[in-house]
Amino acid sequence: MKRSRTQIILSFCLCCLCLFAAIIGSAQNPQPNLTERGYQDREILYELQSPESHAFRITHDYTARKVGEEYYFNVVRAGSHVSDPSSIDLDTGEKLKWEVISGKQASERKLPLTDPIKDDSEIVVTHLTRALEAGTTNRIRLMETYADPKSYYLDGDELVWDRSFGRLRNTVVLPLGWYLTTLAAPATIATLADGRVSVYVVNPRNDDVRVYLRARRRQ
Repeated sequence: MKRSRTQIILSFCLCCLCLFAAIIGSAQNPQPNLTERGYQDREILYELQSPESHAFRITHDYTARKVGEEYYFNVVRAGSHVSDPSSIDLDTGEKLKWEVISGKQASERKLPLTDPIKDDSEIVVTHLTRALEAGTTNRIRLMETYADPKSYYLDGDELVWDRSFGRLRNTVVLPLGWYLTTLAAPATIATLADGRVSVYVVNPRNDDVRVYLRARRRQ
């Protein structure tokens, strides 16, 4: 049975309307094929303590993404000494187990460090709650106090911070009651709600950037 010209036109219009509705519905309810969770491993915060102590509190995040991963290793920079570590599972809020060991102990235990480590190196080992399964990630936050008299010290009545940064985004917060007098790197300066001065430095390079600053105590 032959269809009339009018019927053919109506059928064509109906198909177009269905296709248009499908496109609109897809645009309003997009369901992209997400294969990776967002992560934040390139930012670090340094909160300077009293300059007489040479100490600063470090806070940084890490997202575990490798199947079977059980630990996070933070190798302390030579010349610095670590104390008071703390680790939190950001997915659950649970406090994580940690330990400070030497490079020699790590070798003896055959821990899966990717780079060669000296025997006298200090390593903060954070234990994940479970080995990472395929298709999952685990966000954790790490906090440690470092002491390094070579990079953070008093020179007369001014504090000096002289340290290289390898991460993309770096924030140094001065102790309360101190103001910036010298800065030898491009940065964004701000005053926090509690009155402390923050120095935000971006390092877009593939190598380290040296940040040298001086500050004086308010009278």
